[in-house]
Amino acid sequence: MTAFPTLAIYAIAALAEIAGCFAVWAWMRQGASAYWLLPGLMSLAVFAGLLTLSPSDAAGRAFAAYGGVYIATSMVWLWVVEGRRPDTWDVTGAIVCLIGAGIILLAPRAT
Repeated sequence: MTAFPTLAIYAIAALAEIAGCFAVWAWMRQGASAYWLLPGLMSLAVFAGLLTLSPSDAAGRAFAAYGGVYIATSMVWLWVVEGRRPDTWDVTGAIVCLIGAGIILLAPRAT
């Protein structure tokens, strides 16, 4: 699998994870109905299933590379869903994390 499909899987997984976690956040911190937990749990299950599609031969490596994509996607969520524009430090940190994820994901491995 090439880098683009893997990044797409990670981006969709990140949206699913963030949505699931946000459902719990909304319930616990914003007074949303407990019914928010049902789609939240389904979203978290989709997230977990998507991560298994990573081409990595090791779960830890797949999860580490995913982490960088998760951080960048969280900044998009902050802006689009929560209406708070990421500042320069947010964007810089997300870029650094994406570079790290790329190194983990794309580095040549000794067999």
